[in-house]
Amino acid sequence: MAIYLPPTAEEEQLALDELTPREIVGELDKYVVGQAAAKRAVAIALRNRMRRQKLAPDLAEEIIPKNIIMIGPTGVGKTEIARRLAKLTNSPFLKVEASKFTEVGYVGRDVESMIRDLVEIAIDMVREEKLEDISDKAELNAEERLLDLLLPAPAPSRPGSGDGGGSGVVIDGSSLAESSSRTREKLRQQLREGRLDDRMVELDVREKSFPAFEIVSNQGVEEMDINIKDMLPNIFGQRTKKRKMKVGEAFDYLIQEEEQRLIDMDQVTRMAIERVENSGIIFLDEIDKIAGRESGHGPDVSREGVQRDILPIVEGTTVNTRYGMVRTDHILFVAAGAFHVSKPSDLIPELQGRFPIRVELQSLTMEDFIKILTEPKSSLVKQYTALLETENVKLEFTRDALDEIAHFAFRVNEGTENIGARRLHTIMERVLDEISFEAPERKGQNFTVDAEYVRKSLVDIVKDQDLSRYIL
Repeated sequence: MAIYLPPTAEEEQLALDELTPREIVGELDKYVVGQAAAKRAVAIALRNRMRRQKLAPDLAEEIIPKNIIMIGPTGVGKTEIARRLAKLTNSPFLKVEASKFTEVGYVGRDVESMIRDLVEIAIDMVREEKLEDISDKAELNAEERLLDLLLPAPAPSRPGSGDGGGSGVVIDGSSLAESSSRTREKLRQQLREGRLDDRMVELDVREKSFPAFEIVSNQGVEEMDINIKDMLPNIFGQRTKKRKMKVGEAFDYLIQEEEQRLIDMDQVTRMAIERVENSGIIFLDEIDKIAGRESGHGPDVSREGVQRDILPIVEGTTVNTRYGMVRTDHILFVAAGAFHVSKPSDLIPELQGRFPIRVELQSLTMEDFIKILTEPKSSLVKQYTALLETENVKLEFTRDALDEIAHFAFRVNEGTENIGARRLHTIMERVLDEISFEAPERKGQNFTVDAEYVRKSLVDIVKDQDLSRYIL
């Protein structure tokens, strides 16, 4: 019988190094329909990152990432391409809207917070990987601690005590230890079989509550957050209290405690910062919202000022985080925007120069909609079919039903606002509204959605342009 062993981190890295740009595009095709030019651009950027890591350190330091601007309407796959790329490479990935940042001096998020957030994501990623490595040991340690609670160890006998002399005490002590050991193994077996889960035990639990207080400072919100997180454990310490809980609950709690003890957080931090600096990906959405020079009127926060604040991060600078200094020189930035009103040339020249690759994503056609409904690994049809299977209801779509759904989505996008593939979610919800509502009462039944059913569900709304603006 063949036994499957999960790939090690080294094997995964090797497999990733062997991915050619064509194979990277093939992986992205499993999740995103069309947009060949955008996939090609990110595949080359990723392959160049792999190539850079094989160079001599002095030359690798000089090679900066080729950042990308994706231009296209909403719902055509810009975010999904970047997200799938990050999953494929196991890279720390952060999606952030450029419009949420404000120029220094205004109330709002500081642009450096995106790097701090990316480091937090990397810490969590590395910590999860370490948890997988030590999970078995943590479980064994927790099991031993739980057995100590269920069966406290016998107090050691002192030689010479008692009236039988030293030898009798040793014999008695030995037999007592053997008996205790047998009892412990029986308890271990019962614990593993789950027969002790409802028994109550008492253990020391760390208190998590801290006194409420308020600090007023002229520091930024993120900096204050860093300082407070570092100060609290030192000021208030780690107090514990006795708490009674069931064995099953206590076992989970003790596993968490053991995991925290076994993981070397200093090593996790070092690895996470290295991963951010060498393979981090930041997706800057809505970059078009901060494009354009100052108009000189209105209450809007300075858009050009936000661009100037983002510029050093993209160019390469050092950001102070609670885990140490992080360099941004080799983080890959993928910016995206619809650019309906503004255009990439409206960005300040320095920022334009830091995004040398421009890719235009095409609006979706009816054929694209049909592919989105059926082809991706987690297509909408597969999602809805699986959801209703949990109610023991079998759902099937005919080919003409899919054509009709795609046709309605395309028409509504053309007649109202073009929101791309997101229109399919709205229309599918409308079509399956009655089936989803009645599913718990229709267990064991089969539903076939055909073109006639789709038309009946949507025709009245689509006819009324004003109504379709609000409902579809």
